[in-house]
Amino acid sequence: MHAFRSHTCAELNASNVGETVRLSGWVHRVRDHGGVLFIDLRDHYGMTQVLCDPDSPVFNEVEHVRSEWCIRIDGNVKARDPELVNPKIPTGEIEVFIRDLEIHGASEELPLIVFGDQEYPEETRLRYRFLDLRREAMQENMKLRSDVVASLRRRMWDQGFREHQTPIITASSPEGARDFLVPSRLHPGKFYALPQAPQQFKQLLMVSGFDKYFQIAPCFRDEDPRADRAPTDFYQLDMEMSFASQEDIFDTIQPVIEGAFEEFGGGHTVDKLWPRIKFADAMKWYGTDKPDLRNPIKMQDVSEHFRGSGFAIFAKLLEQEGTEIRAIPASGGGSRKFCDRMNAFAQKEGLPGMGYIFWRDGESGMEAAGPLAKNIGPERTEAIRQQMGVGKGDAVFFLGGKPQAFERVAGLARNVIGEELGLTEQNRFAFAWIVDFPMYEKDLDTGVIDFSHNPFSMPQGGEQALDGDPLEVLGFQYDLACNGYELVSGAIRNHRLDIMFKAFAIAGYGEDEVRKRFGGMVNAFRYGAPPHGGCALGIDRMVMLLADEQNIREVILFPMNQRAEDLMMGAPSEPTNEQLRELRLRVLPPEE
Repeated sequence: MHAFRSHTCAELNASNVGETVRLSGWVHRVRDHGGVLFIDLRDHYGMTQVLCDPDSPVFNEVEHVRSEWCIRIDGNVKARDPELVNPKIPTGEIEVFIRDLEIHGASEELPLIVFGDQEYPEETRLRYRFLDLRREAMQENMKLRSDVVASLRRRMWDQGFREHQTPIITASSPEGARDFLVPSRLHPGKFYALPQAPQQFKQLLMVSGFDKYFQIAPCFRDEDPRADRAPTDFYQLDMEMSFASQEDIFDTIQPVIEGAFEEFGGGHTVDKLWPRIKFADAMKWYGTDKPDLRNPIKMQDVSEHFRGSGFAIFAKLLEQEGTEIRAIPASGGGSRKFCDRMNAFAQKEGLPGMGYIFWRDGESGMEAAGPLAKNIGPERTEAIRQQMGVGKGDAVFFLGGKPQAFERVAGLARNVIGEELGLTEQNRFAFAWIVDFPMYEKDLDTGVIDFSHNPFSMPQGGEQALDGDPLEVLGFQYDLACNGYELVSGAIRNHRLDIMFKAFAIAGYGEDEVRKRFGGMVNAFRYGAPPHGGCALGIDRMVMLLADEQNIREVILFPMNQRAEDLMMGAPSEPTNEQLRELRLRVLPPEE
């Protein structure tokens, strides 16, 4: 017999009754039923009930076994009584009577209980992640992650792509986030960087004649953590194609993503039609460039109804250049209690408040209520109601000013209204391509022009587009939104050096600086670069959606905490003096 097991803890069934078997695993829980000891023995594959009574030669040893001890048992497979069959597990028809026991590893008192679904502080879970990962929900999440990655790989190969690995140690490159720097021992005073993404390398692969590339790529960015983003590293399905248009990228990646969501979506509806929404429209209608289209609410500009109105706050606001009033319809939100709650929400998010009108039964039929309705009068109120398509029992909320100042809160308010009023459809994955991103943006404080998205993107209209107002230039850039998250980001690349130099010059980067920062790519583009483009799919975020988790740390094996610390391994740690001397580095004391 095998030294550790003849079967896993998920394999035995009624056909094995009478056999002598060997199992190894962890003690999930122990139950004492009048001198008969029942143990749920667990391994990666499942659970088997084993039992022991005083007739067993190892009864005294089994009495000392506790939860999470790692043990091996030999025993006889017996059929359970019909009324004791457990249909919830594959091994529910049988149990194993213990004849022999070996303790592989005893366990000390547990800092968190593996059995059950008790909640523990994040610090405890991350410090003892090896125990946390034994829990059923975490095991299932990690199996899901592994299966999703395998599925994505198969689907990319089926599309004619080959997988290639790009370097992990490379040069520092400004790509929107801080680099993790790695000091060089052989070149004192110089540093490598961990790649924020394989962006430049995959473009160089296209120049090298590799037509279709993909990779399950680790990426490293020194970022502030969020619920949907890890603070140090993440994985993405990275892909690039030569001689490809934006349409080609969409046609290639949609069946890969759609198929994986259908395979692992747990029966949720997966949208087949993925609308294309211009960035400007997404911000205007949803207040975000990653809208949740399960929520039917679409905001509208209602500025004209407030110009010269009796509501002085909005009327005066509209006299300023670049301002507008935006309305959020709320079907079923027509009560003062709900309206006041949403007004308080806006104040909590840093705005003065959120105006509202709601419609209810009045003495002569439906009437508009709320301070705004009284200030602007019945004609304007009715015009707003008709434009927004609302009626009795509904409400409309208003935010005003320069869109950059209120769009974020408007988008959040739209989400809250959709959830609280039951308008957001559940059990559905809704996708949308966000297209026509602006190439440039202006800093509101300094007036400086800089890239707003990916600096390596081809401007729509080519070189001629760069001769006009930079803020009017659109790029061949695109994101895929799913249920309120950015799932994919990509672009058609700028493969023409003359256009690249001109595009960077508008953002204040001279040709010499571009050559210095991106020397490898600039040099390669001198030797026949093909038109190319691609995208990257966030695997952690995708699995988070499929697992129906709210925090990305639930689908990462060994995540950092909110302060980018690994509590289990003790990272980051202080280097030894010997390490510093070898690298010719000195650590400055922290600023007070």
